[in-house]
Amino acid sequence: MAFELPTDTAEVIEKDAIAALQFSPQDVLTDPADIQQRRHDAERATSLGNNYQGKLDIYFKTADGAIKRVYTTVWATHHEYLTLKSGISLPIRAILGFDFY
Repeated sequence: MAFELPTDTAEVIEKDAIAALQFSPQDVLTDPADIQQRRHDAERATSLGNNYQGKLDIYFKTADGAIKRVYTTVWATHHEYLTLKSGISLPIRAILGFDFY
């Protein structure tokens, strides 16, 4: 990624709160290399979730520009969104990056 993840400033939320959030129709990333890396990381997060039930931090931006962080398991990567544990969906276009431990 071309930027540092905002690990100290992102608001930590529970995954269940994602359903109530609004997301911009525009992608939060503009660099094609960053977008490709995000897709790769999303697939990696899915493997971690399915094979090891492992959790990770996902950093994302809401429509009002707020940066959030959620610690969760990713169950599936679709073309436009991720499916998290408990069936919660998160648009890929809103994701700034992942923090694997």
